[in-house]
Amino acid sequence: MKAFVLAAAVLMTGAGSATSQVAASSPPSEVAIAPQRVVFASIDDARTELVGYLYAPVGVQEPAPAVVLMHGRAGAYSSLADGVYDASTLSMRHKFWAQYWAGRGYYAIIVDGFGPRGYPGGFGRFSYDERPDEVNEVTVRPLDAYGALKYLRTLPGVDDDRIGLMGWSNGGSATLATMADDKPGDMRRLGFRAGIAMYPACGLHNRFARTGYNTYAPVRVFMGTDDEEVSHDRCRDLIGAARARGHDVEFVSYRDATHSFDDPGRRRQGVAANARATADVRERLGSFFDEALAPRAR
Repeated sequence: MKAFVLAAAVLMTGAGSATSQVAASSPPSEVAIAPQRVVFASIDDARTELVGYLYAPVGVQEPAPAVVLMHGRAGAYSSLADGVYDASTLSMRHKFWAQYWAGRGYYAIIVDGFGPRGYPGGFGRFSYDERPDEVNEVTVRPLDAYGALKYLRTLPGVDDDRIGLMGWSNGGSATLATMADDKPGDMRRLGFRAGIAMYPACGLHNRFARTGYNTYAPVRVFMGTDDEEVSHDRCRDLIGAARARGHDVEFVSYRDATHSFDDPGRRRQGVAANARATADVRERLGSFFDEALAPRAR
């Protein structure tokens, strides 16, 4: 709780109300966008210096919305990185989605939360019980997300009231924890405007076993019924209970789709159910953030 008190305090600075609109209906740009490597501090106790890869939209003149992207348990980089961890070795999935958002007129920042802590290659499948506390997706990685939020709010091109959060797998779990309504302060003003969690693990260290999972802003969760790493039904039940309590959350299930169904590589897209889910989610996510991150009514 101490860390989240700190989070609310630091996020208050710069949480303004810019209201310029980027054309939401325009298709994603086909222009390849080269990311800028940036560094910024997490708001964890150690003030860990994180690495980010910032994609800026092309041809946007007014302050634009932004998206923070949180990698999964394998880290931000390709499994073929071979010891080189930089923009050139970011995974195909992260590059695709950063380009996707930038092409829609958003700033997008991929946050490497593992490399600066000594784990650039991430962790293997079913290594959950062996991962160190310093990369905990419930108590630490949300502070990385808020560090990225704070950083984006310093950029003159970013509309500081229109920032969303998206994460995959372990990063999806971090997204759920980040969006939870268990923090002090008016997080509807200080925090992210909306969150997207792709196939997260929903045990969340039993953080919400007593209170139930509640969110301070809209959240959407996307999973396949054949997910081989995390429990589809556990997430369905968690989000369903939150929705029943009146929260703006939604669980979207894709029949026969697997974990990492949206990875653009041939192995995942060679599964017909994954290809169908990928096509659908690419349509849904753009529309969701265009609406959820729209300028607030005055």
